[in-house]
Amino acid sequence: MYFVYRTHYEGPFSLRIRRLPDRGVLDWFRRGWDNDAPWDWIEAELGGPVYGLASIFEAAQEEQLPRPGTVDELRTLLHEHLYVEGDTDYIRLDGQSLRARTNDDEVELAYFFLHDDLATARADRLAYLLHGSWPLPGDAPPAGGAVTTYAVFLTHYDGETLARLEPLEFPGVDLPGLPGHLRAAAPAGDWPPELLVLRALVAPDDTTVEPALRRCNQWPGFNLGDGPWPAGMPAAHAAVHQEATSLIEVGECTDGRNPDASLLRVDEHLAQLAMHCNEPFGHQQWFLFDTVWAAAHPDLAASLLRYAGHWDPLD
Repeated sequence: MYFVYRTHYEGPFSLRIRRLPDRGVLDWFRRGWDNDAPWDWIEAELGGPVYGLASIFEAAQEEQLPRPGTVDELRTLLHEHLYVEGDTDYIRLDGQSLRARTNDDEVELAYFFLHDDLATARADRLAYLLHGSWPLPGDAPPAGGAVTTYAVFLTHYDGETLARLEPLEFPGVDLPGLPGHLRAAAPAGDWPPELLVLRALVAPDDTTVEPALRRCNQWPGFNLGDGPWPAGMPAAHAAVHQEATSLIEVGECTDGRNPDASLLRVDEHLAQLAMHCNEPFGHQQWFLFDTVWAAAHPDLAASLLRYAGHWDPLD
C-alpha cells in the first residue's frame, strides 16, 4: 500500500510518498489503534508528521474506542474523530483507499492511503501522485497528428493552495513553438500571473522555453503573494519584455526565496520548473508539455492534468 502526503513543506514536487506493508487501509489503522504514542508512531511509519492524523488514535486511547473490524466501522470512526478542517466529505474512505483533505491554517493539505491494485488500475489518475522523485521523464518519440501544449501551474498565494488553477491549453502549438506563439499572442483576460511573466520574459530570439524559464526563476516575486505583478505591464511584446527584463535586473528576491534552490529541466516536449518559494513552503511547480510528450507518457500526463484541478484524484 502507498501513503502520499500532498504537502507544500516537502520536496520539489511538494509530495511525500511512503510504502506500507499493510494489505489495506483498515489493516494499517488496526495496527496502530492501541499505540500509546500515536505522534511518534505516525512519524516513524509515514516519514514525518501528518497534520491531524494522530487525532483518531488519540481519541481511541482517550475514549477507549473499539478497534474497527470493517471498512464501514472505520469510516464511522473517522467521520466522528479524525480532525480535518472541513466536513465529512473531506474524509473519503472505500475498500481500496482513504483520501483526506485538511488545512493547517497556513496552507491546504491532503493525504492518501492507496492500495497497490488501485495504483495500477487507476494510473491515469495516480501516476503523477506516485511518481515520487524529480524529474518527470522527458523522453518523447516523434508523434503525428494535431498538437496542443498544456501549461500547469501548481502555485498559490494565500491559504487556498490545492486545485487552485485549471490547466491552460494552446491548441495547434507544440512546446518548441510556444515561445513564438507567446510573442505573437495577445494576453487573454484569464491568463494567470505566471503565464504573463513567462510571455514577458520570452526574448525575441528564444527558440525554446528554457531561457525564459530561467529568467522567470529570477523574477522578484512568486513568494506567496509579494509583488511585482505583471498585470499593469504593456501588452505589446517588445515593450513588456523590456520592462520585465529590467525588473529582474534590479529586483531582489525577498522572504527567503532563493532562485539557486530551484530545479529546472527542459526537454524538447516537456519543461518542468520547481521554483523555490521560501524556506517554510518549499517549491511551487510549473509544467509545460505538449501532446507529443503526453502520447509517450499518457498516465503521467492525464494524472498531472487531473492533479492541477482536483484535490482528490479519484473524485
